[in-house]
Amino acid sequence: MSKALAQVPIEHVEKAILLVRGEKVILDTDLATLYDVETRSLLQAVKRNSERFPSDFIFQLTRKEADSLRSQSVISKGRVSP
Repeated sequence: MSKALAQVPIEHVEKAILLVRGEKVILDTDLATLYDVETRSLLQAVKRNSERFPSDFIFQLTRKEADSLRSQSVISKGRVSP
């Protein structure tokens, strides 16, 4: 575990966990915040090291899911599937 993540209060992690498609997830923006990196850098690292992650590690929200989260003020912007 990274030193930075080890210092994040558990409450911050718990607040970042959402239920999407019946799965507990953390949005890329929230995960990047927890690790204190840019979202773009996090996504690039995952893409470069995709073989290290299970196939269900990352998925893209549908427009309906993103709109629903946005309307709940959870996210302000993000990429969505067409």
